[in-house]
Amino acid sequence: MPSLPLDELQVTHKDPRTGKISKIPALHPSRVTARHFVVYTPPPESCAPALLEEFLERVDFILKDLKWLLALPHDLFWCQVIYDESLQKCLDSFLSLAPRRYDRHIPFPPVVQHVQAQLHRHVFLAFLRMSTHKESKDHYINPSLFGEILYNNFLFDIPKLLDICVLFGKGNSTLLQKMIGNIFQQQPSYYQDLDDIVPTLQQVFSSIMKVCGLQQEDCKEPLKLEEQKLATPLDMPEQELQDAVIYLCDTSSTIWAFLDIFPMASDTLQKHRFLSSLCSFYELCCSELESAIIKRKFQDKSIQLDLWKRLSHSLKKLLEISHIIISNTCLQPILEHRAENIQPYVEEFLQILTNLLPERRFLCDYDERFPVADEIHLLQQVSPSIDETRTRYLLNGVQSARAEAQRHRPNSVPPAQTTPDRTIEGACASSERNSSYPEEPECAGASAASFRTGVELDSLVSQVKDLLPDLGEGFILRCLEEYGHNPECVINHLLEENLSPHLQELDRFMPRQEQVNPCPLVASRSNVFADDEFDVFSRDVVDTSRIWKGRRKPESAAQILSDKSEILAQKERYANYSMVSEELPVDADYDDEYDDTYDGNQVGANDADSDDELISRRPFTIPLVLRTREREDREVLVDDEIEEETVRPDHFVQDPAVLRERAEARRASYCARKGIRHNSTAATGTTRGQGQSRETVQERRKKEANKGARANHNRRDMADRKRNKGMIPS
Repeated sequence: MPSLPLDELQVTHKDPRTGKISKIPALHPSRVTARHFVVYTPPPESCAPALLEEFLERVDFILKDLKWLLALPHDLFWCQVIYDESLQKCLDSFLSLAPRRYDRHIPFPPVVQHVQAQLHRHVFLAFLRMSTHKESKDHYINPSLFGEILYNNFLFDIPKLLDICVLFGKGNSTLLQKMIGNIFQQQPSYYQDLDDIVPTLQQVFSSIMKVCGLQQEDCKEPLKLEEQKLATPLDMPEQELQDAVIYLCDTSSTIWAFLDIFPMASDTLQKHRFLSSLCSFYELCCSELESAIIKRKFQDKSIQLDLWKRLSHSLKKLLEISHIIISNTCLQPILEHRAENIQPYVEEFLQILTNLLPERRFLCDYDERFPVADEIHLLQQVSPSIDETRTRYLLNGVQSARAEAQRHRPNSVPPAQTTPDRTIEGACASSERNSSYPEEPECAGASAASFRTGVELDSLVSQVKDLLPDLGEGFILRCLEEYGHNPECVINHLLEENLSPHLQELDRFMPRQEQVNPCPLVASRSNVFADDEFDVFSRDVVDTSRIWKGRRKPESAAQILSDKSEILAQKERYANYSMVSEELPVDADYDDEYDDTYDGNQVGANDADSDDELISRRPFTIPLVLRTREREDREVLVDDEIEEETVRPDHFVQDPAVLRERAEARRASYCARKGIRHNSTAATGTTRGQGQSRETVQERRKKEANKGARANHNRRDMADRKRNKGMIPS
């Protein structure tokens, strides 16, 4: 009997007051366990012993409650999730206050990092179970009602999904894609919520521009003269500048994480012309913030360095957001053949690039990271009818933007501050590897490839080290080599303590060994002839016969005909198909004095038959084209029996009676297919001494007369034959 879904299931409930037993729905407030979930607070920055002890105690309470929640059965889990408000407050507090990867790194004690990682994992498992409507064939919720439960009880909303992506996206991209895709599939109302929240995201960038004095608020009343002057990033208070940069870093990273996990949201963002507002913000505000961080005098140089890294991280994420939107709204539908008519998507792509031409700084940076020429070349391949004049105009605009950027970039720094500014840029470039928010490579399957360059390996190591900062880089590299340079697989094995035996014996704090490159200039070179068959820097042996000077003389007809290399190669190939010939032993000499007196006699006729000769030679096999139908069927039957007995091993002892029944069924099927009359059981007869029936006597006579027609029951005929030839004395 199939089990009912949770929303239709009835359970027996006993009233604690009256003791009366009644039937109530499985999802009912009376089934909720009274348990208060503690609200999460972030780790203290001061690292004082008392504050750390308080934090550890609070996290211990939350961990115990989450473990208890995850261990609940399916029905009780959903009752607790739906009707327990303290649980939702606990989960919301973690999403809001948990440290992000791009936050300033504070060296907490190992015990704090350990409990924080455990809490991070259990919160993710709780949200993952909340997004699954079917845990097994017996425990599930109707998909239509599941979407209503999520939406009406505010278990998920767009801000929560944004925080989930930015917190758990690293290392869990595959699970998050299924999780968020299932939420939007079961409840399409979230698309409308996403559509409503896009203006709020645009307002975030507008508010940053207002704080930086680059956009004035709409005001119907005239302003006073002393109020018209707005603070710019160069002269605004240092704390406000830090807040603006941190706010920009958090916003850009969150939007990128959400689009990277759920790229289908790009269509909704583009409906509100989100890309246009993003490019305008990049052009107006980012250059001003960059200039302010370089030119301002900071008392603490570490703050200046941190702001520069945060701003660089934000600019990179803004470019990647733009690329995701362009790719998923214009390029992916063409490449995946999701539309029969690709012309609207081509036109949309060209229109977007045309609108980006005035944004010179954004266009230059975007082209450096995602070359526009490659995307246009891709469209030219799938749509040969694309306007060549228009594409040439766009490419010329990109080239002019890059030339203009290269012309103005050296003059952007005043001469008086050239030395400290270049020190800042150099320090940022050198500390990029040790940054608390390192480069986040895309969570696609590209990590399964073989990486050789140091930058790619550093990126993979940083992915693992972000979640497990206590591990040494040398140990992480060994794990990456073991699991095919897949960081998600390495993190999974480390969290489950399921490493290979030889990895468990290694020191987990093993540092990374520095490898000195003997030829750094040669290794960093880049040209079209690198790694070819004549590259002496990448290979030790070069075929000099293929190298000549000047024009190569063509071969004559005689030289071509005299070249027998192809024929020799074919001879060697077909020699493998030659017949196998039996060779006599080399030491077997012929004896001329051999006495052939007894050659005519049948010597050894009375000896016992020996099968040594048959065993020592290969069994003779009749070719397929020469086989008769009867022999072929018999061999197929024998092969089937051998296959059932040998090819299909059975690890259990079968009943002999069952085996006999199967053999009898196969024998009867074969006899019926060939028209062979099966032996009647009448030949067995009754007990000896009681007389036999007429049918039994007839069957025994037939059996005696015809038993030489099958198997090897022709012994009597062969005995008569030997007796007639004088082999057996009469």
